[in-house]
Amino acid sequence: MARMYSEKVLDHFHHPRNVGEIAAATATIEMTNPVCGDLMRLSAVVCDGVIADVKFKVQGCIPAVACGSWLTEAMMGKSPAELAAITPEQIEAALGGLPPASRHAARLAADALQRLIEALQ
Repeated sequence: MARMYSEKVLDHFHHPRNVGEIAAATATIEMTNPVCGDLMRLSAVVCDGVIADVKFKVQGCIPAVACGSWLTEAMMGKSPAELAAITPEQIEAALGGLPPASRHAARLAADALQRLIEALQ
């Protein structure tokens, strides 16, 4: 039987990084995917111009959890300007690909990141 998800997607789903909330976050946003109803909450603390802490919560599918987990790892130690270049395609590629029906998860993560960057300005 063919695997639906890559090893990386399954690893991030089964062992998500940076799950939770930050009480004293510099910014917190919520993003909903209107197509599937997935919800992502993203919080970050900026210190000295870079992301010092980041947490996420997702109500959604396996790829949505994986994309949120990967995204928070990628965000650590980077400036909002560096993060602005992250695309859904990059998120998908970093996770070893997503089935076509799950690509909305990478879009949700990228859109949430863009909204967070706007909230940090």
